Amino acid sequence: MITLDQIQSFMKVQVTEDKALKRVKASGDTVEDALQQAAIELGLALRKIEYEVVERGSRGTFGVGKKPWILVAYESRKQQTQDTHAAEETGDADVLEEVPKDRDGEAFVRRTPDGIFLKVSAPLGRGRKLSETDAMDRITQRYRGDYDSALVAKIVKLADGEFVKIAGYAHNPVNDPIITVDITDNEMKAFMLLHSPGEGGADPDYETLIGFLQSNRVTDGIIEDAVHDMADNPEYGKAKLVAEGIKPRNGEDARIVYSFATDSSQIQLREKNGRVDFKELNLIQNVVEGQILARKLPAEFGEAGRTVTGKMLPSKDGMDVHIEIGKNVHLSDDEASAIADINGQVVIIAGKLNVEDIKTVQGDVNLKTGNILFLGTVVVKGNVDDGFSIKAAGNIEIMGTVGCCNLDAEGDINVHQGIAGKSSGKIISGKSVWSKFIENADVEAGDLVVVSDGIINSHIVANRKIICRGKRASIVGGHCMAAEEIDAKALGSIAGSETILEVGYDPKSKENLDRLGSESQTLDKQLEDVNLNLGTLEALKKKTKLPEDKQEYFKELVAKKQELAAKIKDVAGQIEAVNTYMGQLTYQGRISSSGTVFPGVRILIKDAQPLDVRNEFKNITFIAENNLVKPIKYEESAEDLTRKG
Repeated sequence: MITLDQIQSFMKVQVTEDKALKRVKASGDTVEDALQQAAIELGLALRKIEYEVVERGSRGTFGVGKKPWILVAYESRKQQTQDTHAAEETGDADVLEEVPKDRDGEAFVRRTPDGIFLKVSAPLGRGRKLSETDAMDRITQRYRGDYDSALVAKIVKLADGEFVKIAGYAHNPVNDPIITVDITDNEMKAFMLLHSPGEGGADPDYETLIGFLQSNRVTDGIIEDAVHDMADNPEYGKAKLVAEGIKPRNGEDARIVYSFATDSSQIQLREKNGRVDFKELNLIQNVVEGQILARKLPAEFGEAGRTVTGKMLPSKDGMDVHIEIGKNVHLSDDEASAIADINGQVVIIAGKLNVEDIKTVQGDVNLKTGNILFLGTVVVKGNVDDGFSIKAAGNIEIMGTVGCCNLDAEGDINVHQGIAGKSSGKIISGKSVWSKFIENADVEAGDLVVVSDGIINSHIVANRKIICRGKRASIVGGHCMAAEEIDAKALGSIAGSETILEVGYDPKSKENLDRLGSESQTLDKQLEDVNLNLGTLEALKKKTKLPEDKQEYFKELVAKKQELAAKIKDVAGQIEAVNTYMGQLTYQGRISSSGTVFPGVRILIKDAQPLDVRNEFKNITFIAENNLVKPIKYEESAEDLTRKG
């Protein structure tokens, strides 16, 4: 069973493991869309990304009220570790170069003032190599005269991407193509148009095109690949985008990222033994002292834009926000993180972060609330239904009744109406248990068990006292153990119900001693059986050689005997240690009744001879004297029984 200490330790480890990571914010209509955007910005595969939801999206109603999902994404810690290990093993932490895409070889033909030039590029990847026929077809499209076909064959074979002259012609500068530039979209785009050259006209080269753009005010955002393509492979009569401005980007506002679920309406059910456990709703957001509850992602600076003509376009920086805190929370020195001051439940009230050390359930603990696990005190205004559990690092206070449930508190457990355990569940308190009545229940307390109306057929263990005080304060049936005292109005019943009462020693040590005694008897019986079987085989061994299977069995028995002997010695040592501890205890122990002790009650006080009550006693206290249980005049317990809570 997982303890509260283990939970707190785990959560503290999570706090210390937190470290700075490269984060990006991304949004989308769905979580998947937002993650795809984050993967692009981070340059990572989806499987290498972890994320936190900043704002949950909504489809809205017929598009009204639609909200995008907003995430903060970062590289998975696990993936970072794997990548580091892989780099260490290979001795190379560099990122592999991107594999080039497949591309066929191409031919480019240019008409320059110096002649006709041909360039052939090599294929990439699984692309097809250019053939001589393809090259000649391309030449024919741009030039109708004679050319050096043998040289063309060499250029195709070499395919080095360099222009080589293959023919000459009579250049007529008057017929060179006319170039125009159209600046559009508020000077954010520039399109270049080449008009077809006349007879003897030459294609413009890259430098000419760049110079023309600059002379026509296009100085920024020039798309060099597009200009190179126009020079190498001009498409006359078709306008082409050759420059594009940069739009200003306003900085993102600062955002607060919470380390807990802020939307309690989104219930995540758990599976138990293959079935959904509707009791484990996990509605309480437990935190530990020192845990970071929220972080502020700082506002981003805006990035100014620029038109293709060089005009600056101003941007706005993101707006700052502040983490609002309430009680039991403080901000870090840089005010970028909110940190819990105590263990408890983190809640947002009026926009402020608070850590509550008391969890109040306004009604019953049932399927609506689920089981409760809280690092503080739990107060239930109603009842705890059968089959549910409450585990608290502080106290548990229940205004109604408790059924066959599991309650576990490091502090007190206070049940105002009573406990009806129905022979199932368990109540464990690190301090005291207070209840109106206890019936058919298993209760364990580190200090007191205090009941006003009585204890019926229950197993009660208290490290100090069991007190029943009230008009119907009786202990009937069951087994009650306390270190110092048991005090009730009536013990047993007129029907003679068997009621066992024990005092004068540490109950847990006594239970441990009983367990060890039972274990010792079991081990002794096992050793006796092993010795009997060994004796049989040894007698047979003296008469004849043992078969191979019996020889193996003989070896197993010898090993088993040694193992049992070691266990018996260990258990005997534990029994001796417990007996020594119990012998050092100063508890005298007493059992008292201000009313009647009925026949059927069995009284055990420390090492005294047990007393089985056969006749009624009234107003009596039992103590141990001279190894006997002795009745004396009733002495009321001096314990302060002011009800807690």
